[in-house]
Amino acid sequence: MKIRICFVCLGNICRSPTAEGIMRSLLEDSGLEEAVEVDSAGTSAEHLGDEPDPRTHEAAEEYGVTVSGTARQFEIEDFDRFEYILAMDAENRDELSSLAPDEVSEEKIFLIRDFEANARRDQDVPDPYYGGADGFAKTFQILDRACRGLLEHLTIQHDLPS
Repeated sequence: MKIRICFVCLGNICRSPTAEGIMRSLLEDSGLEEAVEVDSAGTSAEHLGDEPDPRTHEAAEEYGVTVSGTARQFEIEDFDRFEYILAMDAENRDELSSLAPDEVSEEKIFLIRDFEANARRDQDVPDPYYGGADGFAKTFQILDRACRGLLEHLTIQHDLPS
């Protein structure tokens, strides 16, 4: 059975597509792209249909990661579609929790940084949207660490080959 993951931020043009791109790259490098499906979404419809922010592409390209897709809004059906719903910050986690139709759905929601080694619990991934290139690079580095921790968790939890 395929493990399905959805990364969620506000607009689905900066943080969540970055996490999606990083995770795809890590899965390919590990030979696990067939075992895990990755997607991303936003809690807001503000950027619906937009491509990721150009600064998101630039930061990812510096690390050899491809970011693609178009922004979509998280839908109630996504609770049935995904086993892991990973929010970038507490605000988006709370928004997702308010949408959850039941306790089983709510138990699928996590903060992405909860998987980052040595990170404090309940830490947000800062939104780089209103900043410069440095903010996008910092966000990439945080998400890279968190995605590596998530992959380690998935490997152990779901007995995937390492």
